[in-house]
Amino acid sequence: MIGGGLLLLTLIFDDLFGGILNAIHLGFDLGGVSPTPVLLGFVAMFGIGGLFGLHSFGLGPGGATIVGLVSGAVGAGIVLGAFRVLASAESTESFSLADMIGSTGRVAVAIPANRFGSVLISFAGASHNIAATADAEIPAGRMVKVVAVAGNNLVVTPTSTVSTEGARSDA
Repeated sequence: MIGGGLLLLTLIFDDLFGGILNAIHLGFDLGGVSPTPVLLGFVAMFGIGGLFGLHSFGLGPGGATIVGLVSGAVGAGIVLGAFRVLASAESTESFSLADMIGSTGRVAVAIPANRFGSVLISFAGASHNIAATADAEIPAGRMVKVVAVAGNNLVVTPTSTVSTEGARSDA
């Protein structure tokens, strides 16, 4: 139970555990995966395998230990495989804010004149909520175009809106 709980915590706080290991200069990985979740996967399954060996299979301490070791190795392998699949799904493409110049997005949090709000932009296959500023006030929901970058913030301007009210289709 403790091993399973620690494994769950590691899934959530892996960066924190990795930072602690780096602070004491124990930074290493197993095929691109932090050793902490793999170790905790082993511990969790070792305990469960040992319990099954003792109570379900009726083995003595030696046999239950062997079942626990095999179960631990299988658990560590499953965790290692799962983390490798997740790591391979991460995007390797990086971009800078300057790459967003010319992109359009929608104001998520109103931008007061010469102050900051936020803009939601779909770029590089993902949605990004980024701080933005503008010379004029722009209400939330308005479409904007990125015209420059100021530090870690975007500089935007409202896009022209074309009204289709009263338009007639001859189709």
